[in-house]
Parts: sequence; structure tokens; C-alpha cells
Amino acid sequence: MTDPRYTKLAKLLVNYSTELKKGDRILLEMIDVPDEFTVELIRAVRAAGATPFVETRHTRVGREQLLGITEAQAAVIRDLEMFRMKKMQAYIAIRGADNMNENSDVPSDRVQLYSRVIRPVQDYRVNKTRWCVLRWPTPSMAQAAGMSTEAFENLYFDVCTMDYAKMGKAMGPLEKRMAKTNQVRLVSPGTDLSFSIKGIGAKMCKGDRNIPDGEVFSCPVKNSVNGVIQFNTPTLYSGTKFGNVRLVLKDGKIVEATANNTRRLNEILDTDAGARYIGEFSLGFNPYILSPMCDILFDEKIAGSLHFTPGNAYEDCGNGNKSAIHWDMVLIQRKDWGGGEVWFDGELIRQNGIFLPKELQPLNPANLK
Repeated sequence: MTDPRYTKLAKLLVNYSTELKKGDRILLEMIDVPDEFTVELIRAVRAAGATPFVETRHTRVGREQLLGITEAQAAVIRDLEMFRMKKMQAYIAIRGADNMNENSDVPSDRVQLYSRVIRPVQDYRVNKTRWCVLRWPTPSMAQAAGMSTEAFENLYFDVCTMDYAKMGKAMGPLEKRMAKTNQVRLVSPGTDLSFSIKGIGAKMCKGDRNIPDGEVFSCPVKNSVNGVIQFNTPTLYSGTKFGNVRLVLKDGKIVEATANNTRRLNEILDTDAGARYIGEFSLGFNPYILSPMCDILFDEKIAGSLHFTPGNAYEDCGNGNKSAIHWDMVLIQRKDWGGGEVWFDGELIRQNGIFLPKELQPLNPANLK
């Protein structure tokens, strides 16, 4: 018997997140996902009158390919995947992993090579298709979250099938406020950072691109960022876990970067010229996600958090920065995490993770659940 949670999630992805319609072609990229859910998703796609194309991948196999990847091989993969992507109107990726650190021993130069060469496919997918990306709950994720497998699965399905339409309505005033803001200041223990988002715009994320969701993002004017930011959550990138990441920025550029693994951190930030500039600034407020689990699709939506992103900027609400890197780093500002403040043009917008202006208060956790 099919788990009814599978059916509910599949219908949400097809009918709400990607809004499939008759005649659409969609690529379903399934990485370490149970066949039972893949089948349920195929059925939901067909019920909408669309045509599914399925790619099944495994992280162990992907690691082995990355270990020996060459520029010539990566270029062929890029050309093949770009040809396929251009045939699609929509894309859903569901990414599981029995071991979240599977790629931790892949040399950074191989990861950088592949990221750089394959980037045009990702850019086309982001900018030219209706897409949605989410994780699949695994024991590895449950372990990272400090939870039992059953408890984590229950949390996952609660978070991923919440009322995103209601959340979307509550996001509107914040999107408008950010779109007309010039100066932003972030203050937290170890953090005092200022920058401009003037003319960049803002975009709400309400379950139609990522699930779980719950953020409104913008981007700093490229050369406007000055100060220091100290992140208080762990971050996983290319299979390596980083803690205590601290960035010092001058005129938009990261001029100093330290962490528990400073050498590897700087290797990644030296991938290309754009990796030391910032490609995104966002406020997160999903009421069901309260603690980091070292999975960025969850952690960047933590209630009372913000994320600040070295690397590539989106075409929507971007500053033109280009990089093979897009590394969301999360700072939680709730009182139980040390507190913090977000200021827009001299007005205190959020304090200790709670929005203060009346029109933004519907985004506070007690009002979203």
C-alpha cells in the first residue's frame, strides 16, 4: 500500500510547485530516492496530462565518476544534459543520500572543474524552466539533525506539505519592503555588516522552487558590502562540513575567511573570481524548521535566520556576479541562538528573529503555523 504522504507530496510538487499542465515535458531527477515515491510522482505527472522523463542516480556512483572526471568528459556531459534540458518545460530533483559526506574525499580541483563546466545547464534550468528541488529524508539526514529516523520523517513531511499558499500571502509585504530598501545592516554576536540592495529587487520563495520553503531573497550591490559576519550554524559544501565560518568583507570582496577548516574554505572561495563576492542575501522564516541539520534546503529556511551567499547571483534579483560557487551560509538570530538585528534604512525590521513592523508580523512563527 502506498504511503499517503507520498501521494500528498507528489501532488503538491506537480500541481502547486511546478504547475504542470497538459503537454508539458518534465525531467524527474531522482537521487537515492525509493522507487515507490518515483512511481507515485510519475503517476501524478501523468494525471496532470504531462509527460515524465526520469533520471535515476546514486551518490556512490556519482562520487566515483567525480574522482576521475576530466574536462573533456565534463564537457560531453554538459552538452548531453543541456540538449535534454532544452526539451523540458519543468524539472523536479529529489536528492537523497545514505551518507551526506559521500563526496568529502573527492579532490577539490575535480569538484571545481565539474561545477564550472556543468554550470550552464544549471543556469538554463533555473532561468528557463519551472523547477523545484527538495531532499529525501534518510537516516543520514536524521542523524545530522540529531533525531530518530521516524521522528525526522514525520518532521520532513510536516514541513514539505504545509500550507505554502498561506505563507505566500504573508510574504508579500516583506517582498515589497525589501524591493524599496537601500541600506541593510546586520548585527549579531561577532557580526556587524552593512550593504546596499538598492535597485536589486526582491523575490518571495513560497514552495514553488524549493521545498521546504520560506524565505524572501535579494542581493547586495556587488561592491557595497563592508564589515564582518560570523555564522553560527554548520555548513556542508562539496562533502566537507564547516563550522565557525567568519568572513571579513571590504568593498564587496571577501578579504579574510576562517573556519574550523580554513584551508579548504579558502580553496573553495578561490574557485574563480566571483566566488569571493556575494550573490544572495535572504531572510528565512519557516515555523517548522528551528535547528540546523547541515542540509541547506532546510537550514536556509530556519525561523529567525538569514543567509548570506558567496558566489553566483541569480538572474532574478541579482547583481551580475558570476561564479561556479553558490554557497548559502546561515546565521540564526533568534534569542536562543544569541539574538541579532536586521535594519532596513535605519529602521529595526527584525529583532531576535521576530518581525516588528505590523505588516510583517504574519511571518512570525506563531502566525504561520
